[in-house]
Amino acid sequence: MGLSARQIRASIDAIAEAEPMVAAAVARVGYPEPRIRDRGYETLLRTIVGQQVSVAAAASIWNKLAAGLGDLTKPEIVAAASDEALRAAGLSRQKASYARSLADEVTSGRLDLANLPQDDEEAIAQLVQIKGIGRWSAEIYLLFAEGRPAIWPAGDLAVQIEIGRIMGHAERPSEKLTREIAEPWRPHRGAAAILAWHHYKADMEVI
Repeated sequence: MGLSARQIRASIDAIAEAEPMVAAAVARVGYPEPRIRDRGYETLLRTIVGQQVSVAAAASIWNKLAAGLGDLTKPEIVAAASDEALRAAGLSRQKASYARSLADEVTSGRLDLANLPQDDEEAIAQLVQIKGIGRWSAEIYLLFAEGRPAIWPAGDLAVQIEIGRIMGHAERPSEKLTREIAEPWRPHRGAAAILAWHHYKADMEVI
C-alpha cells in the first residue's frame, strides 16, 4: 500500500523544516491526500490499459476485458487469452503485447511482485523489463502501491513544473535538475512528489 496520510505529513514536515519554500507551499495549499493503489499484478495491468487513453476509455476497456476473459487479478487469464480476445476488448496490438508480457513475466516467476528488491533502483530495473512499463510507470507503482518513501519521479512533467514553482525557478527545471533539487530530501522524496501533484492541481484550480 502507498504512503499513509500520517507518513506524508511527517515526511513533508521533515522537508519543510529545512526548506522554507516547501513550508510556504504547504501553507498555501495544505497537505495532500494519500495516493494508494493495490500492490501486485492487477495494478500494473491497469497501468498498461490506461496508457494514453482517458480515464473513461480505460474503464470501458477494463470492463470489456473482464467480461470477455474473467478474473483479471489472475495473470494466467491474460497469458492464455488469444490476441483476438484482447483486441476485441479494445486493446491496441501494442497494448495486447504489453499485457501479455506482464502476464508472462509473472506466471513464469521471473517477476515476483510480492518480493521486489528492497533497493529502489533494483526494483525499478526489474519492473522495466515488462514491455510497456517505463521508468515513470515503475516509479509510480513503487510509490502508490508499495509506499516506498524515497521514490522520486523526476521525469514527471507536473513534478518538474511544481517543484520549479515551489523552489522559485523562472523556468521548468530539467529532469536532471529536478533530481538534484530533491537529493537532500531523501528519504522523504515520495511525499514531496505527492505534494507537487497536489500543488499542481491547486494551481490549475486557480487558473
